[in-house]
Amino acid sequence: MNIQLNSVVALTYDLYTKENGEEVFVEQANEENPLVFLYGIGMMLPKFEENLEGLVAGDTYDFHLVAIDAYGHKDENAVTELPLDMFGEMEKPAVDTILPLQDNNGNQFKARVTAISETGITVDLNHPMAGQDLHFKGKIIGVREATKDELAHGHVHGIDGHAGH
Repeated sequence: MNIQLNSVVALTYDLYTKENGEEVFVEQANEENPLVFLYGIGMMLPKFEENLEGLVAGDTYDFHLVAIDAYGHKDENAVTELPLDMFGEMEKPAVDTILPLQDNNGNQFKARVTAISETGITVDLNHPMAGQDLHFKGKIIGVREATKDELAHGHVHGIDGHAGH
């Protein structure tokens, strides 16, 4: 089966970015722990999915996404200071700690601590990979039609469609 709208895709990948002109390994999904997702419903980066469309199990891939097609450019204005009293009696987070946050509408997101001062904790709200070009290399290890339950729930129920919720 070819990768198409509402397919469940299982794949491996090696992800690389560039630092000082050199390609640097970032993360991996291997055959023992593949990335499994419902294709075409917005779970993945649109350009990532576009590069996989039509592939079948056994196909390999190797493509680059420029920053704007990945996590966008880094927004220098997406930095804010959180008041120290927001943390109550908790131990103050260290620089480079990733904080789970929630806005007034219940949307969850993460922020990276960039500085700590007497008055607050400065956080960067950009995605950690914002501003970076990405290079993906991997292999499609499985493609199947999504079950009715998976489509109704909007997520995969395991690589074979039968795993518990």
